[in-house]
Amino acid sequence: MVDYSIWDHIEVSDDEDETHPNIDTPSLFRWRHQARVERMEQFQKEKEEVDKGCRDCKRKLAECQKKVKELELSGLENSKSELQRLQAEAQQLKKEERSWEEKAESLRKKEKNMPWNVDTLSKDGFSKSVFNVKPEKPGEETEEQKEKKHKTFVEKYEKQIKHFGMLRRWDDSQKYLSDNPHLVCEETANYLVIWCIDLEVEEKHALMEQVAHQTIVMQFILELAKSLKVDPRACFRQFFTKIKTADQQYMEGFNEELESFKERVRGRAKARIERAIKEYEEEEQKKRLGPGGLDPVEVYESLPSELQKCFDVKDVQMLQDAISKMDPAEAKHHMQRCIDSGLWVPNARVAEGAEKGEKTEGVYEELKKESCEEGQGRP
Repeated sequence: MVDYSIWDHIEVSDDEDETHPNIDTPSLFRWRHQARVERMEQFQKEKEEVDKGCRDCKRKLAECQKKVKELELSGLENSKSELQRLQAEAQQLKKEERSWEEKAESLRKKEKNMPWNVDTLSKDGFSKSVFNVKPEKPGEETEEQKEKKHKTFVEKYEKQIKHFGMLRRWDDSQKYLSDNPHLVCEETANYLVIWCIDLEVEEKHALMEQVAHQTIVMQFILELAKSLKVDPRACFRQFFTKIKTADQQYMEGFNEELESFKERVRGRAKARIERAIKEYEEEEQKKRLGPGGLDPVEVYESLPSELQKCFDVKDVQMLQDAISKMDPAEAKHHMQRCIDSGLWVPNARVAEGAEKGEKTEGVYEELKKESCEEGQGRP
């Protein structure tokens, strides 16, 4: 037969059905539980002290017995007194050890006879905790790594990306992405954006608007994946299902983003064209710089109108007459700028004088001298 007497001695906080009307039952149960917990803590503390005392006593006894054996093996006459002292100490430690063991046995019996309660009725067979830990995000890629990744992707799938960019119907786009799910990524969207700008620069406006539509499709898919926190390849079908059954407000949002994107593309294309024109003009300006590093166009525009007419008709005599009528300092200034820009190329005699260090003064004096000589030779 099964012995159920073990369940007769159980201590719980609410084992009484009836209490005195003047006693607050919940408070009484809490007090009983608190008192039981304190008794258990006190008993556990006493048990730990006994276990510690027993271990320390055994350790000391082992050390003492070891020393006794060493002295017995040494056989020295002067160590007899020490040997007797250690033997007496060992006897005392044995008595203490028996005393600690008796205390430990007494506590074990006491623990066995203690009534069971909700804290000692059962114990966990095993305990396991599982946490859903969000995986750590990989470190962000550097700009160089992103550029290399984009270049590799485009080299491999450029033809497929362009094919997707030329599609228009929702069903065609969905089917093509289903057949080529690797295209659903940031690299495809970036390539389509750059392609739109290139087409606008080439003034292929209708084709740009077609590719812009597919660019916004890809960007909407990526935004949906980001909001759902899933891989874009796992949710592009949801986008097409949503867009094909979308209400008027959702379609208006899509179209507004499309028109806004087109305007941004036109702005980027215009800026690129202006930058290219500016670079071309700077290169042309560098090509036409004179020996002194001045731009002949700028120098010509800064000349007085009299000198401009001389260069327009390419009349040296008119230039000499204009120089002779000008202030010498001003004439030197303008002639030096003309030489540095290449508008005026001195003759061999003037060039030879310039090599000897005469420079502007020589050029100006030469022109003035020629002008005077011709004036004296006139009837």
